[in-house]
Order: sequence, then C-alpha cells, then structure tokens
Amino acid sequence: MSKIVFFDIDGTLLDHDKNLPASAKEAIETLKENGVFVAIATGRAPFMFESLRKELEIDSFVSFNGQYVVFEGEPIYQNPLNSKKIEEIYQEASDKGHPVVFMNHKTMKSSVKHHNYIETSLGGLKFAHPEHDDRFYVDRELYQTLLFCEEGQEEYYRETYPEFTFIRWHPFSVDILPAGGSKAEGIKKMVDRLGFKPEDVYAFGDGLNDLEMLKAVGTGVAMGNAVPELKELANKVTRDVDDDGIWHGLKELKLI
Repeated sequence: MSKIVFFDIDGTLLDHDKNLPASAKEAIETLKENGVFVAIATGRAPFMFESLRKELEIDSFVSFNGQYVVFEGEPIYQNPLNSKKIEEIYQEASDKGHPVVFMNHKTMKSSVKHHNYIETSLGGLKFAHPEHDDRFYVDRELYQTLLFCEEGQEEYYRETYPEFTFIRWHPFSVDILPAGGSKAEGIKKMVDRLGFKPEDVYAFGDGLNDLEMLKAVGTGVAMGNAVPELKELANKVTRDVDDDGIWHGLKELKLI
C-alpha cells in the first residue's frame, strides 16, 4: 500500500445527525479497493466507535486524541494520564461543582450520579449518561477524562495543571489529555510502524482537535463544516459533511 488516509469521526465521517452518509461509506470501500490504507483518528474512546469500525471494516485507529493507538486490532501505543494528578484535578473540580467522566479504552464512568452538562454533551454523541463510579480512576490506566464546565472556566485548570492539555469540544465539556498529547502524535506512531513517506499521508478533519493532525500530515483536508482555524491551515477544503464532503475530497485528490 502506497498511501494512508486518516479520518476524524464527528463532523467528518459522521454527519451532523451522527449518521454515516452512504457516499462516505462507498468512498471508503473504493479507497481500500484502490490499495489505500484507511485508519480513523478521533477524540473518541475505542468503545465509542466500535459499530462504525465494524461497518467500515477498519481495524487501525488513533483514539483518545492520540493516546491509544491500535494497528490491525493490536495496541501499539498507550499514553495514560498521570493518575496522581488526575486525582488532584478531580478533587478540585468536585469542590468547584464541576463533574468529570473517567475514561479507559473499554468504558467510562461519571464522578456524579447525574448532571445536566454530562447528559447534554454526551447525548449529542448519542451516548447515555455514564454510570456513577467516583473511584474509577484508582488503579486503572485512564487515557482521557472529560471535565464539565462552562466556556472559560477551563482556563483555571489549564494554568494550574501544566501536566495536561485541555481541549474544548462542547459548550459544556473539555477533554483532559496528557500534555502535548494530540492526534498527530498517535498518527506518527502508526506511520512510523508502516513506513509511509510524509507526502503519502492524508487526513480529513473538522474540529479544533484536528489542528495538529492536519499540520502533521502531507495533505490535510478540512471539511466544509470545519472550524475557521482548521480551514486556514488545511491544504484543501472539501464540501460539508452533509454534502458528500468525504467523497468529493477524495475524488479531487485523485485517491478514488
């Protein structure tokens, strides 16, 4: 295989209603037939896109914004959060009334029994409010934690906890990742494993957590619905996800 394409999920592979457009599925199938290696690069946990992987028959992915990388079904890179610091941030967030959701590669648990911010933001991804387990972080490797607070409130945590990177993905929710963690780091691990040249690496994305990814690959493609910052640095801007963006982007790149 001479080329590899990484696809973000939300707003890229999945449309605004979290459905996979028929044109995107057809494009992925055609890519594979053309001998192109296909992988997913997402902020989601592996358990959050299992059905999509099965539908598209994709066994290689960068998850948790680069912290957990799987090649052909086998983990090749794991970068868990500092458990001591996660406990500290959880205790302080609790004092401030900011709930968290702890995540490993298999499941997620909430620090509180119920909170509207958790229900609203995860509901937007079509996930139910996680079960309550405020000790889930103990003796487990966590790859991402979600902090629930209003816009701007994460700045305090950003200044206080340099061990982490904070990426807002919803008006009520922020990803907590190891400092410097990004999709770009995970992609590098997989590309090194496969031996692709930089110019043969492509990526499609739409959000702020795709900035490093698009900078790191040979050709970065922003969806028509992407945030302005991503469109500015992308090598190419394709159509909106609801307007067959994946298909048209791959067609213009002559990959299908």
